[in-house]
Amino acid sequence: MTDDLTSLSFEDALAELEGIVRQLEGGQLRLEDAIKAYERGAALRQYCETRLNEAEARVQAIIQRADGTLDAKSMD
Repeated sequence: MTDDLTSLSFEDALAELEGIVRQLEGGQLRLEDAIKAYERGAALRQYCETRLNEAEARVQAIIQRADGTLDAKSMD
């Protein structure tokens, strides 16, 4: 199930997650479908969280030099 997540952009994963939340909140899914949707939603949430953490690390790695130019410090 999570194998196909890596092919999704953050925006696509978030949009899918929002759709799942709407479906679950609507309460119209059969129990088995709701469980599958919840599992997919949990995987999407984790994927989005990971992508956000990666983006935050990249932003924090950007430093401003004394002359005002920006540079990226090594993330090692």
